[in-house]
Amino acid sequence: MNLLPYGLRAVLAEFDSLAQVMAAAASWRAAAPAGVIDIVPAARTVLVVHDERFDRAWLREPLPPSRAAPIGELVTIDVVYDGEDLVDVASTLHLTADEVVRLHSGAEYTVAFCGFMPGFSYLTGLDSRLMLPRRETPRTRVPGGSVAIAAEFSAVYPRESPGGWHLLGRTDAPLWVADREPPALLPPGTRVRFRPR
Repeated sequence: MNLLPYGLRAVLAEFDSLAQVMAAAASWRAAAPAGVIDIVPAARTVLVVHDERFDRAWLREPLPPSRAAPIGELVTIDVVYDGEDLVDVASTLHLTADEVVRLHSGAEYTVAFCGFMPGFSYLTGLDSRLMLPRRETPRTRVPGGSVAIAAEFSAVYPRESPGGWHLLGRTDAPLWVADREPPALLPPGTRVRFRPR
């Protein structure tokens, strides 16, 4: 882990892998040290936002293994698997559309981090047989609620936006509600299952 100052009130911790990021973020949240205001994981970093009471040396202290990866709440998302790319994904991977649906809905995912837009959660746990790079040409419009895959991640687009992921289906689940606490349906650490409808 490499620690870098990030302005006056934050420290950026750099890691070699997403697994290390997820474990550190979960451990630091569970420990809840004095002075920490927020812990924000990303693909290879964790941003620790703090106030004047925070002792940066705390980040170097090992935590008990039991705190390394607490199990988050399980959220089930109903999905209609009729996505624009479902047949192409199946063909590219030498699978049937039903096999793609079975593999995608048969996994349990964990939210690694959020980004791109409010409520967009990057889910790890995608079956390796479904891993594809992003589309060569991104779409200018992806409908909100689209359930998608790209690289080792799955995600749900919270609202309409451009995007380059492969669209497998759609859901009506409210991914981002500003006056809900937390506003994101799928904050980091949440476990997720997709249920075909």
